Amino acid sequence: MNPAVPGRMKLIVLTAGICLALGLSGPAAAAPYKSKQIRIGYDLPKNPAHQPIYERLKKVRALERLQTLLSPLRLPRPLLLKVSGCDGESNAWYEEGFVTVCYEFLADLLKNALDQTLPSIITQDDAILGPFMDVFLHETGHAVFDQLNVPVLGREEDAADLFSAYIMLQFGKEDARRLILGNAYQYKEDVVNPQVPLTKYADEHGIPAQRFFNVLCLAYGADQKLFADVVEKGYLPKRRAEGCDLEYEQATFAFKTLIGPYIDRKLAKKVLATWMRGVSARPKSHPAR
Repeated sequence: MNPAVPGRMKLIVLTAGICLALGLSGPAAAAPYKSKQIRIGYDLPKNPAHQPIYERLKKVRALERLQTLLSPLRLPRPLLLKVSGCDGESNAWYEEGFVTVCYEFLADLLKNALDQTLPSIITQDDAILGPFMDVFLHETGHAVFDQLNVPVLGREEDAADLFSAYIMLQFGKEDARRLILGNAYQYKEDVVNPQVPLTKYADEHGIPAQRFFNVLCLAYGADQKLFADVVEKGYLPKRRAEGCDLEYEQATFAFKTLIGPYIDRKLAKKVLATWMRGVSARPKSHPAR
């Protein structure tokens, strides 16, 4: 990125990545499956530099698309998904019926995807869309555990990571691969250049490198042919890969047993079959800009 580009213009370039990742250059159609319990909100940014992110998200109806994806969930209480300014803190969380994702977090996500040299197995679009979906699905996982009183054995942050990755793996093979690899890529810098302070090991989250390997292991366990290259190229150690099918089976059993009864299966099948088409389709009538 040219260092001479003004900060606001740089953010406009970065946020264009959201439109590319969501496959739109103009307003999207209304969500076909509107959930009564999944609600959405776009808070106005506190930092004027985040205005381009706010405008792009609204233009492509990003939260409406997530509302559609989560519409098969039958929750006992409303859940609001929102983007908000967080006074400089790059973060996301669930608390008392709200999933909040900071504009600062999205700005960091875009910078990571657009400023890094991507490996050949993922695209720039995937490096944006994967983490974008993951942060909302991860925090929705916390909401599901809370509202449905799901027992969690182990760290809840690990369970929320599994919730997110498991849902991504229910898409068609090509779409699941795109989302999972894009998701895993957000942790790659910490794998390549590990500089983890000791206090990070005390955090409720796994360290980024652990989350990287956990995501890839779950994916490899789900489909060893589809994700064979993550082992062949050395992204996932062979020793860990040997038990990944069991890890996926364990996650599947837990999801179907504890959360499955609260999912409209017919609607979920429709959503999973069509959601990524709208997200990935490129408008043919618009010239490249």
